[in-house]
Amino acid sequence: MTPLRQRMIHDLQLRNRAQGTIKAYVRAVARFAKHYGRSPEQLGAEHVRQYLVYMIEQRKASWSHCNVARCALEFFYNVTLGGPRQIQKLPWAKPGRRLPTVLSVEEVRRMLAVVAHRPRDKALLMTMYGAGLRISEAVSLRGRDIDSPRMLIHVRAGKGNKDRMVRLSQPLLTALRDAWRARRGNAGNTPADPLFPNNANPASPMNRGTAFRIVTRAAKNAGIARRVGPHTLRHSYATHLLEAGTDLHTIQLLLGHVSIRTTTLYLHLSQAALNAAPSLLDRLYQTTPNKPPTPPTP
Repeated sequence: MTPLRQRMIHDLQLRNRAQGTIKAYVRAVARFAKHYGRSPEQLGAEHVRQYLVYMIEQRKASWSHCNVARCALEFFYNVTLGGPRQIQKLPWAKPGRRLPTVLSVEEVRRMLAVVAHRPRDKALLMTMYGAGLRISEAVSLRGRDIDSPRMLIHVRAGKGNKDRMVRLSQPLLTALRDAWRARRGNAGNTPADPLFPNNANPASPMNRGTAFRIVTRAAKNAGIARRVGPHTLRHSYATHLLEAGTDLHTIQLLLGHVSIRTTTLYLHLSQAALNAAPSLLDRLYQTTPNKPPTPPTP
């Protein structure tokens, strides 16, 4: 690792940035340097601007990827290098808003049924759907994070490096216990061990790629043709909560959203909310019983 990269990592750690953010920023700066074949110390603001245009026009990168690169390069030049190398605020790309996929309750039930013979996979799917956890939050869980007396799950260092508590249901607790007992070397397990261990090294958590494949394979085996990933289960959790009558503020807290505006997305996905709006055509063509004519007033 070069001293410059190590310095950027230290700068991010000093600002308590999440590990995922650190990896994404370092990767973005490395790609920027590789594009020009030179150290970023030898490049400047105009190179950054041209690179962002290249990402949009040539690579057809998504707006979210462009924004990550923009933030990473601004941080690198304004914080890690600093001094006269600082660059002005770069344009912020406004991404389009696409509605995510939401599964029906029956589709979730089918996914759980096809992994019923694999306790670890079943517990993982139930954790992401039943508690609304992100993939990184689910694979990071350890035995000590399950508070069975209070029926709560302690989510540590979620997005934004924030902790939160979510509800633990009895079916999920049972699934987690079944997965824990089914692990290899169960006798030596401790509360500090990961709930979903890495196959190669049981002392380490499962990697995100493995978790992603478990979800996509379960969806395929359940006969779901749409594209389904771990975050689909989180979207389905929030939408089903809303349809069950849970208020938006509670859903915001359970999901760990900073802004309620993020949570309002699920209003667009809730079948109950959509059905609550009247159909104007139904009203237009609604038939009313024939009434006898009103006699004239003398």
